[in-house]
Amino acid sequence: TLCRMWTALLLLGLAVLLLYARRTRRGNEPPLDKGMIPWLGHALEFGKDAAKFLTRMKQKHGDIFTVRAAGQYITVLLDSNCYDAVLSDVVLLDQTSYAQVLMKRIFSLNLPNHNPESEKKRAEMHFQGTALTQLCSSMQNNLQHLVTPSQMGLKVSEWKKDGLFNFCYSLLFKTGYLTVFGTEKNNSASLAEIYEEFHQFDQLLPKLARTTVNKEEKQIASSAREKLWKWLTPTRLDRKSEHQSWLGNYVQQLQDEGVDAETQRRAMLLQLWVTQGNAGPAAFWVLGYLLTHPEALRVVREEIQGGKHHRPEERQKNTPVFDSVLSETLRLTAAALITREVKQDKKIHLSNGQEYQLRQGDRLCVFPFISPQMDPQIHQQPEMFQFDRFLNADGTEKKDFFKEGVRVKCPSVPWGTKDNLCPGRQFAISAIKELVSIILTRFDLELCDKNAKLPLVDPSRYGFGILQPAGDLEICYRIRS
Repeated sequence: TLCRMWTALLLLGLAVLLLYARRTRRGNEPPLDKGMIPWLGHALEFGKDAAKFLTRMKQKHGDIFTVRAAGQYITVLLDSNCYDAVLSDVVLLDQTSYAQVLMKRIFSLNLPNHNPESEKKRAEMHFQGTALTQLCSSMQNNLQHLVTPSQMGLKVSEWKKDGLFNFCYSLLFKTGYLTVFGTEKNNSASLAEIYEEFHQFDQLLPKLARTTVNKEEKQIASSAREKLWKWLTPTRLDRKSEHQSWLGNYVQQLQDEGVDAETQRRAMLLQLWVTQGNAGPAAFWVLGYLLTHPEALRVVREEIQGGKHHRPEERQKNTPVFDSVLSETLRLTAAALITREVKQDKKIHLSNGQEYQLRQGDRLCVFPFISPQMDPQIHQQPEMFQFDRFLNADGTEKKDFFKEGVRVKCPSVPWGTKDNLCPGRQFAISAIKELVSIILTRFDLELCDKNAKLPLVDPSRYGFGILQPAGDLEICYRIRS
C-alpha cells in the first residue's frame, strides 16, 4: 500500500508538472520563453548572469517578454519610458510579498505586519532638511577620525598596499556604522571585526537570496548573522536623542507593530545592509575608474582643489565634473532588479502605446541596468566609462538624452523609480563624495601596477544594487605630510 501511495503521489506530481508546463501564451500577453528544461526553465542562466541572459532575451523578443525560472513565470519589462507609469500601481503590483520572501531567506527575518510605506515616510523625514545636514556633518567627522594616522595604523609618509575595494568598503562601512548606528563606544579593533563579519555575510548574500548556498557557506552565513545580531541589539546601540534619530524611530515602529526583541535584532541587520551595502562598492568604482582614466582624475583633482577652502557643506555643491563622474559610475554599476507580484490580471501600456496583459500570479521585473543605462540607442558605447557623459559643452549638467528621437525620461536609474526612490540617496551621495575628496586631497594614491585594468564585475551580483568586482585593484597609498 505504501508503494501504491508513493506511485499515486508521484503521478499526481507529474500531472501537476505537465499541466504547469503546458502554459501557453494568451492573446495580448508578452512573448513567452519557457526554456528547454521543464519547470526549471531559464533559472540557471538567469541566476548565473542576469545581465547577459536578459540582454539575449531582449534581442530575441524586444522590450517585454515572459520567461520561466524554477516554476515561476517572470515578465521582464525593459522600456524605460514607461517604468514610472507601470510601477505606480501599488495595488495590483505588490512589492511586499517578494520582499518578505527575501527577508526570510537572507536575514532569517519575519515581519508579517510590517508597513514599508510608513517606514519609507519615516526614513524620508530623517534623510532631508536639517536632519540630513546633521547626519552629513556627523558622517564627515567620523570619516575624518577614521583617516587619522593613528586609526589607520600608519606613520605619516609611510607607503602601504591594499586592495582598493577593501580600502573603500571598509572605510565607508565603518563611517556609516558609526554615523547611523551611533555606537561611538566601539574601538577600532571591534569596528574592524564588525566589518569583517558583515563583508563575509555580504559576499554570500546573492546565494542566500537564490537558496544556492552549500553546507559550509550556510554555516559561515549563519555564524556571521549571529555575531552581527549580537552587536546590533537595539539596547546596545547608542541611539543619540533616541526618538529623534532615524534608527530610534525605526525601532519604535517595530515595537508599535508588536515585534519581539529577537526579531528587532534581526531587523537591525537588514537595516545595516540597506544603509551600508552600496556606498562602499560605489566609492570603489568611482576611484577605480579615476585611477584607470588619468585625464578624468586630473580634472576631478583640480575641481576638488578649487573648492578646498569652502565649508564642508559648500564644498560638495559646485562640482559638475565630479557629479558627472559619479553619475557615469552609477550608470555602469547600479544594477538592482525591481520586482513586483502581479495580484490580478492587469493591462499595461508601453511608451509606444502597445498594450500587454500581465497574468495574475506572475512576477514583474524591471531592470534599469539594461535599459536605460546600457542601451546603445541612448548612450553611445555604453560599456565605456566617459567621465563627461553627463556634462554639456558649457560644463553644466546634461539632462537631455534621446532614443529614436524621443527624450528619455531618465538616462540612468540608480536610486529607484519615481514613486519608490531610495530615501537615503542624498546621504549616500554625500558619503561617497566626501570619501573620494578626502582620499584625493589627503593621500598619495596610485596603482601598484601602472597598467592595471579594473577587475570585471561579479555576475552573481546583478539584481542586488551596486555591483561588486570579481577581483580587486591593488593600490599603494600614504598619508601626505
